[in-house]
Amino acid sequence: MLTGELRGQVDRIWDAFWSGGISNPLEVMEQITYLLFLRRLDELHTLEENKANRLGQPMERRIFPPGKDGRKRPHEDLRWSRFRGRSPAEMFTIVGEHAFPFLRTLGGDGSTYAQHMKDARFTIPTAGLLARVVDMLDKVPMDDRDTKGDVYEYMLGKIATAGQNGQFRTPRHVIRLMVEMVAPGPRDVICDPACGTGGFLVACGEYLREHHPGILRDGKLRAHFHGQAFHGFDFDNTMLRIGSMNMLLHGVESPDIRYRDSLAQDHAGDEERYTLVLANPPFAGSLDHENTAKELLRTVKTRKTELLFVALFLRLLKPGGRAAVIVPDGVLFGSSNAHKTVRRMLVEDQKLDAVISLPGGVFKPYAGVSTAIMLFTRTNSGGTDHVWFYDCEADGWSLDDKRTPLLPDDKLGPAPKTALDAADHARNNLPDILARWLERDAKERDRPRTAQSFCVPKADIAAQGYDLSINRYKEVVHVEADHRPPREILADLAKLEEEIQHGLRELQGSLG
Repeated sequence: MLTGELRGQVDRIWDAFWSGGISNPLEVMEQITYLLFLRRLDELHTLEENKANRLGQPMERRIFPPGKDGRKRPHEDLRWSRFRGRSPAEMFTIVGEHAFPFLRTLGGDGSTYAQHMKDARFTIPTAGLLARVVDMLDKVPMDDRDTKGDVYEYMLGKIATAGQNGQFRTPRHVIRLMVEMVAPGPRDVICDPACGTGGFLVACGEYLREHHPGILRDGKLRAHFHGQAFHGFDFDNTMLRIGSMNMLLHGVESPDIRYRDSLAQDHAGDEERYTLVLANPPFAGSLDHENTAKELLRTVKTRKTELLFVALFLRLLKPGGRAAVIVPDGVLFGSSNAHKTVRRMLVEDQKLDAVISLPGGVFKPYAGVSTAIMLFTRTNSGGTDHVWFYDCEADGWSLDDKRTPLLPDDKLGPAPKTALDAADHARNNLPDILARWLERDAKERDRPRTAQSFCVPKADIAAQGYDLSINRYKEVVHVEADHRPPREILADLAKLEEEIQHGLRELQGSLG
């Protein structure tokens, strides 16, 4: 968790951009990303220098080559540790005319970070603003991986509070719930086909570090973690740059984060490649058939992106691979042939594990659409026995446009540090979801359909036309209303009170 002092430092950096003339939150985040990347390059170069000095050997990899570039500027001057001490005017020239062109030449090293920097644009308008921002960023401690990640996540949070761009961010506590439920393993190959800022991939990386710390001590597992475990696609280059930096600052050296319109590209190379898919893809409503991958249209004939994405998830997964994805409620009960085809495919041909109905305000203030989390496993041979349903009514935050926390920090999220009582549960259902999910093949089978969670046999779902709306199966306890005149009801209550008082007097007499 960030300290108040660190939050204050980040807030001041953000305010400096706004007062300096850059008000678009994504542009602010992009410029910060470039500067942090320059700082990270300098840190890596320094590590290589120190290693060479210890061993008494030449540097194996010089990020900033010796000599001069075409503009007669020594590459060493492009290092963060060098230009941060220059005058504002000179720093402005170095960063704008030399450091950014240098960033655009780094694609040859093969890293996704370098690839996404090839279009880097320097848009900080004045030398004074650059000097202030560099000075403030230099004071933010970035030595510790957790701090790096927390600082960047806090900055990303400012995108979500600054206007319509918040659509790019799935609430982090919802992401953590989904990751906890699928429990990534050290050998999983994880994909988010609409990765945005990389929230799902980052959360998977943090889960692996916490639950499988040995992966970074085993050579093969460490290589897998840094180079083969994480894959993300997006068709927004700004998001790719931000997502790549997010992974870097969370300690993943070379994730596969690349440009792709997931619904419009040929997926032959990625078919059955991944063991785990987590996603909250954009649901724009419809697509032109001409721009949609033909293999997806063969699976489900529709222009609805939400249905095409479900088909895509199945196509990307290996047999035995599993998914946790967010879908709009229409996927659960839509009446078109395409809707029914997708649901029947999940229930009959694959293994549908769970449907979790989310509160309507989870994505406010940017969208009020009702959504659900679906968890399923690709089997190609069925396997659905019972489907576990949970009606989530509260996620720990208010469901209005303000989305303020309803509990202290130690009681928020799916795995809070402090146990929740019944009153807390009414404000945060996520820990209960996780606890009951682990019992879905045991005690949950016996829960009545009047409970907050319960299991429904496949035969019942088939009988309902594969409708996956929880309200289709949830039973409500009806209490008969008393329709007698109020005078009669009050008279009965008075008589009952008199009988109770009489009984108490008799009890006192017997005890006396």
